[in-house]
Amino acid sequence: MLIIYTMFNCEMLQKSIEDKLTGAKVEVWDTRNDGNHFQAKVVYSGFEGKTLIEQHKMVYAALKTEMGAGLHSISIKTKVE
Repeated sequence: MLIIYTMFNCEMLQKSIEDKLTGAKVEVWDTRNDGNHFQAKVVYSGFEGKTLIEQHKMVYAALKTEMGAGLHSISIKTKVE
């Protein structure tokens, strides 16, 4: 079985989050400069009234395709706008 992993970049992940969470302010860093370990800060008015877990689930849902394509690690920090 051949497993192919996709290399990711900060701009790609930022765009995916912004496309799904319209109006969100997103910053993404590659914490190890390896294309597979990232940190994201997401400020979004749609987080209003949501628990921290619900907020993180929304971000993970926005990255569903990337997670399925082999994104190994992303640390998420969320804040209500």
